[in-house]
Amino acid sequence: MLDIKPILSALRRSKVGAILLLLQVALTTAIVSNAIFMISQNLSYLREDTGYPQQEIFSFVVMTFGKDIDLDQQAELDETMIRNIPGVVNSTLSQAIPLSGGGSSASVRLKPLPETSKEGHLAYFYGDENALETFGVKLIEGRNFRPEEVIFSNNFQDNGPTTIIVSKALAQSMFDKGAALGEFIYVEGRALEIIGIVDVMESAWPRADDSGTTGIIPFIHAQNYQHFLVRTEASERANVMNIIEEKMLQAYNKRVIINVEGLDESKDAYDSSDVLMMRMLIVLVVVLILVTALGILGLTQFNISKRTKQIGTRRALGARKSAIVRYFLVENALVCAVGLVIGSFGAVFLGKALMQAYSIDALTLNYVIFTAFFIFVMSLLAVVVPARRAASISPSIATRSI
Repeated sequence: MLDIKPILSALRRSKVGAILLLLQVALTTAIVSNAIFMISQNLSYLREDTGYPQQEIFSFVVMTFGKDIDLDQQAELDETMIRNIPGVVNSTLSQAIPLSGGGSSASVRLKPLPETSKEGHLAYFYGDENALETFGVKLIEGRNFRPEEVIFSNNFQDNGPTTIIVSKALAQSMFDKGAALGEFIYVEGRALEIIGIVDVMESAWPRADDSGTTGIIPFIHAQNYQHFLVRTEASERANVMNIIEEKMLQAYNKRVIINVEGLDESKDAYDSSDVLMMRMLIVLVVVLILVTALGILGLTQFNISKRTKQIGTRRALGARKSAIVRYFLVENALVCAVGLVIGSFGAVFLGKALMQAYSIDALTLNYVIFTAFFIFVMSLLAVVVPARRAASISPSIATRSI
């Protein structure tokens, strides 16, 4: 027998404590479900393959103030010099740094305007024939750029490239079954032939929903403010980063070298707010669970102190210790069950509100079920110790208690 009637009677006499516990369980379930879901989403994102060997790549910025050089010519000389540094695999100029949070993007079409056509989103990087190896992405179809396909110009529209290497994600989004090799796409009005497809290549904004729809365009526009990307042997990156400023200034000293940073460091800086939020959510989950457990423990202790005489009377009448423990377990289970039901509905409602407000994924029921089960088990465990202590009270002492 579970003694449901006496339990319900006791709860009616202690409405305030039961209601407070019920609300606490409901609130914890709603918040923790969504917090764990967001933590899981963050962990999944942080573990995603970006396509780049981040530990082998670093970038830096060149700010040129000298007026006595041709920037395109100097860029070629700089790239050649960098490639001759021991430990360097390759290098390239680019207008943007992958995974850094700052880059270039454009709409992409299968037909030129004003024709009706399928449209998509392209995050792109400029680079030369060395860009593919410098980025370290895996070519799965087609070929790399030829040197004669790389355009050095300051006008993309009138004197731009005719080829492009795209990611598999872009190929699949724009073409049926991803059969994109040899096809043309239109970027900013120019027809570009897809000559190569790489496996995974994240954009400058890896958090974006379409961050994988990327491409490399063989176009170099050397400027006074210019990004360089360098890929080295993993064990040599730190050494090369330490000497790159000196080497660049030896080649031409009327410029400043800044922001020498590993690609993994750029990614960490981009993800810093997400990591901070995840840590705060973890702290929130731990605090809520501890507060709920302490609340259950405190309420049980309070109920035991109020029912000492009742417990002693039951023990004197022959009630077993297990019956006393079961009584408090069932009482707590009933209150928590109601709280979990309310909290589960609250979790779904909160998940929808967060999805609309912050454009995050919809909360899945698995997280609600897992959280409810965990809180239910935790609540039972929190009751066990005080319940067993109550069951151990001597009947003779309990019956003398007021």
